[in-house]
Amino acid sequence: MRKLLLFVFCLPIIAQAQVNQDSINIKKMVDEIMTNGKAYDLLRELTKNIGGRLAGSPQQQNAAIWGKRNMEAYHPDQVFMQPCKTPNWQRGGKDFAAITSVNGKAQNKPLAALALGNSLGSNGLIEAELLAVSNFDELEKRKEEVKGKIVYYNSQFNPTRIQTFMAYGETGIYRSSGASRAAKYGAVGVMIHSLSTAPDNEPHTGGMRYDESFPKIPAVALGPNDAKALWEAAKTSKIRVQMQTYGFFLPDADENNVVAELKGTEFPDEIITIGGHLDSWDVNEGAHDDGAGIVQTMELLRTMKALNYQPKHTIHFVLFANEENGGKGGAKYAELAKLNKEKHIFAIESDAGGFTPRSIGITCSPEQFKKFQTWSSFLKPYGTEVTAGGGGADIGPLKSVDKNIVLSGLVPDSQRYFDLHHATTDVFENVNKRELLLGAANMAAIIYLVDQYGVNP
Repeated sequence: MRKLLLFVFCLPIIAQAQVNQDSINIKKMVDEIMTNGKAYDLLRELTKNIGGRLAGSPQQQNAAIWGKRNMEAYHPDQVFMQPCKTPNWQRGGKDFAAITSVNGKAQNKPLAALALGNSLGSNGLIEAELLAVSNFDELEKRKEEVKGKIVYYNSQFNPTRIQTFMAYGETGIYRSSGASRAAKYGAVGVMIHSLSTAPDNEPHTGGMRYDESFPKIPAVALGPNDAKALWEAAKTSKIRVQMQTYGFFLPDADENNVVAELKGTEFPDEIITIGGHLDSWDVNEGAHDDGAGIVQTMELLRTMKALNYQPKHTIHFVLFANEENGGKGGAKYAELAKLNKEKHIFAIESDAGGFTPRSIGITCSPEQFKKFQTWSSFLKPYGTEVTAGGGGADIGPLKSVDKNIVLSGLVPDSQRYFDLHHATTDVFENVNKRELLLGAANMAAIIYLVDQYGVNP
């Protein structure tokens, strides 16, 4: 009985000692990243030596080779490629848009414009009257006016949405499906306000899709300043505009996911995935989207090897091949995981930029979330906490492998992200080294805790 009482008395002391040791281990990882981190140097290589990495491009293929070579240099247990087919969309030329007349008076005012990704060419210069609408509801009300027009959607972000990804989700429907919604009623082209918060005139591209039931009309995003001016003018004036695009598809390209693996010592059949996507749009260097996520993933591998960390679970460090205009990289990773009967317990993605980290988002059961919330104390010294809602396009398909998998995402501060997202301004110079490394540090902390204690209560 005395021994039992002594054991019960010592339990809190043992538990506190373990908490202290976990804090020490996490700090070792964080200190290694903040002191010796190579993510910023790798990002410079990726953006400046390789550049924009549109799926199907030579740059994208070079990026996969670059990623494999660099991860092999850290000597994980293995590095392998996962071949996959990706869309092979080509911009094809310099996109053009302009105002040609206002209330019948000739003008020649160019508009800053970029064709939307996956949109098809206009087959020459198109000129038509502009029909400006605020949303799909207005389009439906004015559907009899649409035929033969170029439709402009005023897809401005709601400025009262403090979480800018919420505003992006609300307006993104005009980029993704606006062309087909307008083509249904006979529109010959579509323009949208770029999905951006920036007070500048840089147009932002991004993926769209066609409904096969309707004609595939060209679609462009306008620079924010030009878009706002066009919207205001259209309220009181009859406007004619021109547009010309050149987009087309080549046969699907042969690309690769790149996967580095550290084998688990206790639970080798249970897999933790860390990742970002290699591809970007063609008009920029893809520094924040998603070069940051790529080099943070590689930095976690480097750090674990530098500290001789032996994970309990198998960890995959994945550079996904294609997210921007097809999601084929994540789909292939999940497809192969299912085929190989792998057990995936946790996946985290960094695909929201390399800005200051604010939280680690978690999607899981309420019972699991209570456990994750107790880990906020480990993250707070590094500026984050655990919040509800996490995941991403690349790791989302893993739900088809195991519906109980916990999905997670690094959540950086988003206020500047959409100033740069999918625009020519998403370049290396707009990434801050310390912010980038802090993101990797917080990812390392949550991975350590998941590896040590699993995901179940």
